[in-house]
Amino acid sequence: MTLFLLAFLACDPAALARASASAEALDLHGALAALRTAGNCDEAAGTIEYVEGLLGATEAFEKGGTIESLRDVRSAANALSRRAEGGARKWEAASLALRAVIAGSQQERGEMGIYLAEATRIEALLLAGGLAGAPLVTAHELAGDLWLQVHQFADARAAYERAATMLGYTPRILLGLGRAAEHLDDKAAACAAYRSLAEWWDARSVERMPAEITRARERAASLGCPSVR
Repeated sequence: MTLFLLAFLACDPAALARASASAEALDLHGALAALRTAGNCDEAAGTIEYVEGLLGATEAFEKGGTIESLRDVRSAANALSRRAEGGARKWEAASLALRAVIAGSQQERGEMGIYLAEATRIEALLLAGGLAGAPLVTAHELAGDLWLQVHQFADARAAYERAATMLGYTPRILLGLGRAAEHLDDKAAACAAYRSLAEWWDARSVERMPAEITRARERAASLGCPSVR
């Protein structure tokens, strides 16, 4: 326990804060860069494994979810599973979330759903107890992303709405709700989500707009959403 606490305290809080801000703005590459400056601590090391797995999965999905393309994602999931043996269940939730990602990359929707159900169950218990869930991208948010990825848009919207009850309307949830609503031909809901996302971004004092925010504005413009610029 002492060693664990020392490892945690070795984290640079400013670097962790930068990583969190980047992830909130949907920039996982920026989050990863910040994490790599946070020091040799459990929090940063585990989160790096998770984020590397998420980014690797994006590339793997584009390659059809081949065994080789998913090798690094499996490695990250296994590393997080071992880390969870220390008692921190958020790493268990993160590991299960990555296993859901692997299944989704291979279009194994049933298996993906099983992993997501367990990951979100564990995370819900953690959140109810005032503890953190999977870092930077929660299992609840990721559930919506994955249902979108496999084109089950009603399930995606339901997952994002469940996530919002646990976490509030984060930028990731707003973006996902907008995308799901578009695919479900619900223009009013899509515009409402994109408008809220744009308002969140406009309230920030950051100059560089992330690509995801730019694309959301473009989608809003193509839909003719009022008050989204």
